[in-house]
Amino acid sequence: MRVLLTGASGYLGQHVLARLRERGLDVVLLGRSRPLGERDLPWLPVDLLDDHDLASALGEARASHLLHLAWYAEYGRYWDSPLNLRWVDASLRLLQAFTEQGGRHAVITGTCAEYDWSGEGLLHEDTTPLNPSSLYGAAKDATRRLAQAWCRGQGVTLAWGHVFFPFGPGEARQRMLPSLIDVFRGRSVPFGVNAEAWRGMLPVRDAADALAHLLVQGCDGRYNICSGQPVQVREVVRMLARICGADPAALLALATARPGDPHVLVGDNKRLLATGWQPSQTLEQGLLDSVHFADLRVKKVDT
Repeated sequence: MRVLLTGASGYLGQHVLARLRERGLDVVLLGRSRPLGERDLPWLPVDLLDDHDLASALGEARASHLLHLAWYAEYGRYWDSPLNLRWVDASLRLLQAFTEQGGRHAVITGTCAEYDWSGEGLLHEDTTPLNPSSLYGAAKDATRRLAQAWCRGQGVTLAWGHVFFPFGPGEARQRMLPSLIDVFRGRSVPFGVNAEAWRGMLPVRDAADALAHLLVQGCDGRYNICSGQPVQVREVVRMLARICGADPAALLALATARPGDPHVLVGDNKRLLATGWQPSQTLEQGLLDSVHFADLRVKKVDT
């Protein structure tokens, strides 16, 4: 098995690469720049948004498996960015070149934003409608439909992962958990959160491990990459405050629902569990990792 990995420099990608390394897999990296600290792995310097000769690059890679993570993901801007349209084309050109060069199995990351978020129950691969409300979700949905059709015609297996907001070391500092840690460490002022909302939160280490598992097992079809365990945001805030030795009262006093923010956003992960995958971290363990990483990041800046 030789794995072609895109997006290894990204937040999720760094963790996926670590999980592939743990499995001792032969990995080839493809992207605009080589990930920091990865000098020992072969790297193909390709910008997927350019009109690059992907057939030549994929022929050089000689990969049997593809794990495609790369996409535009700048915090706060990716939801409605026109770059989503370019990534549809780039992803499909990459998949076409991979299969035409003899690739046999692919895993591509989608998003929970492909689903209809208007319901109250768990989002399930078979029963929840696919009705994205953002350009990002629509672009991922379109990519999935075309990728599945292409792979069926080529006799190639494809696992599509609906990823549900993994959290942990390396995530953007503007996101909710790093921002909460800054509040509880006294680095910023309290702000309001949608405390009554229910979310399914999966540590990024486990999200990455699930994708690596789908790759190694040769799984086919759609899979929710999520914890499957609903937790109220209010309880997450309290747990995080306890880890930081802080009082969450001032922050929770500002709690407010946000327009358009779904009350329940939790995936059903029974299909993923049925493949033999199991999470390795609890929610609290994932939060401890987040706090440790955030404190180290601030320490490095200060020194």
